Amino acid sequence: MSPANHPATATFLGHPRGLFILFFTELWERFSFYGMRALLIFYLTKQFLFSDERAGMLYGAYIALVFVSPLVGGWLADRYLGARKAVLFGGIVIACGHILLGLDALGGDRESATRIFLAGMAVIVVGTGFLKANVSVLVGQLYPRDDMRRDPAYTIFYMGINLGGALGPLVCGLLGETIGWSWGFGAAALGMILGIIVFVMGRPSLQGQGEAPDPAWLASPLFGIPREYWLYASALPFTAAMLALLASPASVGYLLSASGFAMGIGLVAYAYLKLDPAARGRLLVAIFLLVVQPVFWGLFEQTGSSLNLFIDRHVDRTLFGITVPASLFQAVGPFSIFLLAPFFAWLWLKLGRRGLEPSTPAKFGLAIIQVGAGFLLLVGAGMMLPGAKMPMLFILLLYLLHTMGELCLSPVGLAAMSRLSPPHMLGLMMGTWFLATAGGNFMSGVIAAAIGASAGADQASTVLAAYGRIGGLAMLIGLIILIVSPRIGRLMQQGGR
Repeated sequence: MSPANHPATATFLGHPRGLFILFFTELWERFSFYGMRALLIFYLTKQFLFSDERAGMLYGAYIALVFVSPLVGGWLADRYLGARKAVLFGGIVIACGHILLGLDALGGDRESATRIFLAGMAVIVVGTGFLKANVSVLVGQLYPRDDMRRDPAYTIFYMGINLGGALGPLVCGLLGETIGWSWGFGAAALGMILGIIVFVMGRPSLQGQGEAPDPAWLASPLFGIPREYWLYASALPFTAAMLALLASPASVGYLLSASGFAMGIGLVAYAYLKLDPAARGRLLVAIFLLVVQPVFWGLFEQTGSSLNLFIDRHVDRTLFGITVPASLFQAVGPFSIFLLAPFFAWLWLKLGRRGLEPSTPAKFGLAIIQVGAGFLLLVGAGMMLPGAKMPMLFILLLYLLHTMGELCLSPVGLAAMSRLSPPHMLGLMMGTWFLATAGGNFMSGVIAAAIGASAGADQASTVLAAYGRIGGLAMLIGLIILIVSPRIGRLMQQGGR
């Protein structure tokens, strides 16, 4: 086999083949995550009979922990395991978590079922911590630092995320709502198992990236057992801690506030004490993006909580005489991203060649404006159709606006972390990106709980009034970011746009 055709160096569509191995690995991981997410709020309110307020808080806490746990997994991979081993271990743990959820859904008394369900959620949180940040790190490691293919590569990778995110609700949601909850959660487990198989078979295409920084140390024994296995065993107390947090969702907010504050202070101090001016400027821009992005996710993640319940209760879901299960609407956003991502990848390259591409901070401002506009669209529809069930068209238009906003923020943000971070801090910064995302996701749970606790929360008018407030605030914040973005962008001159 010639060197050009060796799996480690061969390309497909101009990109390393390893990118597409990671594409399919993440596709199946997102299939399992979004499939379970589509069912979660309905399972809590219809099976466990939780109030909207309690379900919203647990939903927000779970989604937040899913995104904060990569901070631990990224650190362990950077220091000891390497990204490849962390991704493989994380995938196995996630599959086990979904199997636990399926066992819970088979029946049993309410108290035991609740404990099993929370345990399954905790296991998924821990597995995601090992997998999520590190699979993104592997994408960046396939390319030289200044390779112009990095941003398009992350957009292609993001297509895999959202193809899996579209298929998950269609399969798991349909099975869970029409046949039985255990069928939906079982399908999510199967999806993650398929992702593990793809990743193992595609190892030669990863170009040797993501291996442990010190393989000899990792293989050396401690009390007769290789240190690698002790690191895997650390997942047990990690799981216990996540279970305790899920049992008390409000405590997640305190954890995130303290962690975010400490991380922010530490990163700023490091930037001024350890880095040269060019690297410092890049890291400060990354910190600004980390501070801004929770605003987007706090609104966007209403999709799986208050908006999901709104669709179930107040939207006309009849299509050709068939009532569409509300969970299937969770597929619209990811499927839209899958379709629109190639256009955005082309658009950024086209504008970049002409010197017209918006800076990364400006893209973030546009994202927040669009997510706010989506909610204001629903408010306008409610004013035009008072007392009537809302046509599905307006939900689809909301998803379109949110999709375009997500494409202005999420793949762009992942690429920015990869480009702006000091090389030795890449895993940590990817983990910090997900920590900030966790803050936004917890905020979404707080918003959903507040809507659920409102008087008349089951009335469309009450929910739409809340959407009007948060949508207007988002539009204002997005405009302010657009105004200050040229000044922020000048700090990025040493690191690209």
